[in-house]
Amino acid sequence: MDVMRAQEIKKRLERRVKEVDASTVLALLAPDSNVIDIREDEEVIHGMIPGAKHVKRGALESWLEDHVRDVEDIIVLYCESGKRSVYAVNALMSLGYKDVSSLRGGINNWKALGLPIEQPSSLNKCDFTRYARQMMLPEVGIRGQENLAAAKVLVVGAGGLGSPCLYYLVAAGVGTVGIADHDIVDQSNLHRQILYDQYDVGTRKAIAAERKIKNLNTHVKTNLYIDAVTENNAADIIASYDLIIDCTDNFAVRYALSDAAVKVNIPIVHGAVHRFQGTVGVFNLPGGPCYRCVYPEPPPKALSPSCTDAGVLGVTPGVIGVLQAAEAIKLILSPGAGRHHALLRYSGTSMSLTSVEIAARPDCPCQLSKKSEAPQCQTLL
Repeated sequence: MDVMRAQEIKKRLERRVKEVDASTVLALLAPDSNVIDIREDEEVIHGMIPGAKHVKRGALESWLEDHVRDVEDIIVLYCESGKRSVYAVNALMSLGYKDVSSLRGGINNWKALGLPIEQPSSLNKCDFTRYARQMMLPEVGIRGQENLAAAKVLVVGAGGLGSPCLYYLVAAGVGTVGIADHDIVDQSNLHRQILYDQYDVGTRKAIAAERKIKNLNTHVKTNLYIDAVTENNAADIIASYDLIIDCTDNFAVRYALSDAAVKVNIPIVHGAVHRFQGTVGVFNLPGGPCYRCVYPEPPPKALSPSCTDAGVLGVTPGVIGVLQAAEAIKLILSPGAGRHHALLRYSGTSMSLTSVEIAARPDCPCQLSKKSEAPQCQTLL
């Protein structure tokens, strides 16, 4: 298409498409308004209209389908100069949206008028490149990536579950990761604990894990805890974190973490494996149960043998650890989005996932303490 032809098409679109000036947009701005910046991430980093939503052009139609229920709602789009937004408005009009318009002159004109600009991100150009594939998801975007960077997550247990969980948290851009594990890498760990290799045998897991995740992402801040987690120190260890991921295989530690987390209202993403099976759940979310609600007492040892006694297929903790990381990332992006009313059970033999409903138990200590003195549980994220 030659330049003259392109200009003629744009002129025809401008005659058809409604354009509004900056004063109109200023009057519309509100938390529930649909003033939408359709530029790419690398453009938005230089500033956007305060209160506008950022939805890249390629994701616009699907985002509107999920977030704008009434085609009569007012929608204003803008880009850098007002050209792309004109084409986008035309596309939305063809889909049936009735009151959609383009900001005349785009954000360039907005800036020229001296109107306020919001610097939307602490992310740098390297971050935009590194996390580009997940940031293009409307559920993540710039805001979500910033939330990940600001999050502080404690992973207790750097073994079969903790290995994939840690790796994916750091790959996703979680800014601060605590690693709590007092164990040492053993040759028998290597078939399932994928953070380690034969050269790590004899090294403390927390130290070896830190080295591996730093190789993946040098920007992650790490805190190591090489003493065993117990009921005596659990509260102190978890206090500075937004979220706990329980990757342990020890009931005493699970109960210690749960009791400490209930007192300070921190959610826990729980995972457990047994041979070919595994379970994932989120505890301590508003309205949901704690670990003791679902498991009031530890089962007899004969019914809950460890991996050492019962064995485990190496990929099983890999599956569950990745699901734990996914639940954690969901919670960071959207607090309360975890599976707080259900456990997810995985079977490696039947290759099935089953959801089992769970609920807070009225006679559980966590519920009794809420009634007497503690505030309602709230996620800190």
